[in-house]
Amino acid sequence: MTSSFEFSTSAAPAPVSARLSDAERERALEVLRDGVAKGRLSHDTFVRRMELVLGARHADEIAVLVADLPRENRFSRAVFGSVEAVSGFTVRLRRAWQAERLPKLLLPAPGHPRPLRIGRDPGNGLRLTHETVSRVHAELSHQGGLWILKDLGSTNGTTVNGRRVIGAVVVREGDQVAFGRVAYRLAVG
Repeated sequence: MTSSFEFSTSAAPAPVSARLSDAERERALEVLRDGVAKGRLSHDTFVRRMELVLGARHADEIAVLVADLPRENRFSRAVFGSVEAVSGFTVRLRRAWQAERLPKLLLPAPGHPRPLRIGRDPGNGLRLTHETVSRVHAELSHQGGLWILKDLGSTNGTTVNGRRVIGAVVVREGDQVAFGRVAYRLAVG
């Protein structure tokens, strides 16, 4: 079921109704985000409707964009919020428990002239032979007093503390990093 939503940009006078508040727009965007999260909207549909919500001038325009999506009541939001809080705690607890069990990856000395390349290729400074690691997976460098971990377009991704790295991210001692399914805890040598 594909719907198309377009609003006229002509100079015709708009019906008289109150202007939208930021809170009304935010509620509509929340309904759209929930729709994507629950698989009721494709990403492309979400992006298009989000643009239309942000450009809408009246409440009836927004109502059309979210009419096919269910809205959660306060009770279900409270229940789901509690479940999210509990599950988030268990995830953090599991990570903390696993962190001490992970092998250490020593950060290179700060004056090192080249970044440390990580991947399956034998020419990398850190060679990982696991099947989920790309040939040239990531690189770790020291720049301006900070450690920078950059994913180099790997297939299975690079994560820091469970979050996927898009581009580059600052890392520090104690962070949990994973290249594909190979995980380490960063340490200073």
